[in-house]
Amino acid sequence: MTDPLARATAEAPPIIGSGCTQRYDPAVLGTELGTDFPGAAELWERLRAADEQAPADVSRGTWRPAGRNHDALD
Repeated sequence: MTDPLARATAEAPPIIGSGCTQRYDPAVLGTELGTDFPGAAELWERLRAADEQAPADVSRGTWRPAGRNHDALD
């Protein structure tokens, strides 16, 4: 490959399923496609633990900035 721009292209992996179940074929995904993420499980656990430690109103999406009367806006 002599043209350096020829390497700068990307192709999506094959897709299986259709509609709501459409997804990339997991049998084809791998490190050569840049889809390997060995720290994914650890990151997921850290995010879940952080969410469990957050105040209940923040995790439910009802957080509002302090110092303002937002009840009048509802």
